[in-house]
Amino acid sequence: MADYIEINSERLCDCKKGYLSCVEAREWMKNQIGVWNFNYEPRDVRDKTVHPAVFPIGLATRVIEQFTHKGELVLDPFCGSGTTLVAAQDLERNCIGIDLKQEYVDLSNSRVDNEKNGNPCKQIAVCRDARTLSEVVRPRTVKLSLTSPPYANILNRERKNKSRRGDLRENKQYLKVEQYSQDERDLGTLSAEQFETAICEIYSSMKSVFSEKAHALINITDAWIDGKKGAAAYQYH
Repeated sequence: MADYIEINSERLCDCKKGYLSCVEAREWMKNQIGVWNFNYEPRDVRDKTVHPAVFPIGLATRVIEQFTHKGELVLDPFCGSGTTLVAAQDLERNCIGIDLKQEYVDLSNSRVDNEKNGNPCKQIAVCRDARTLSEVVRPRTVKLSLTSPPYANILNRERKNKSRRGDLRENKQYLKVEQYSQDERDLGTLSAEQFETAICEIYSSMKSVFSEKAHALINITDAWIDGKKGAAAYQYH
């Protein structure tokens, strides 16, 4: 018997039934440009010793605003430092974060616990394998899945900082292995081919938790894998 997380997923706004989100048409059109630019803010986690791979709250905010209404449920299957949860709380959306590492679950929950301020919605991170998220997320409740997953095994090696030049290369990260964990379930320990298989399995299993007209967005880039770049090795897009 499934042990579902108790969390709401119903709208709290007065938008018309057919509307995709609370965003007005003019703002929606502005967001259709091909490139979005964001700056990090003081609440963003920038310390790589806290979490080696983060994205700005502004990005999560834009996506959540674009594809959900107030009160609806957002899911981050690789929640890491909790950026998606923080943005969801700001926007009065419910949110479930999943992460394999308890340290990151604790970090995510502490970030939203510190900013409750009477928010009517709930944001919670739980420690488990994303492959099993359908065991804790109720069917047909998620309006948006947003995440930035591990990029296969690119962090599971000494960092060489090849994109940096001169003295900038030998910073605090130089020659460090920043991989999240060595848990065999961790997508960050997998080869590119194994990663593709795993991520497809995870998103296939997520279909059962998506509500009608739900969206799934993955923040990912083409990357160097085993000394090769992009399509020469693996083009994640």
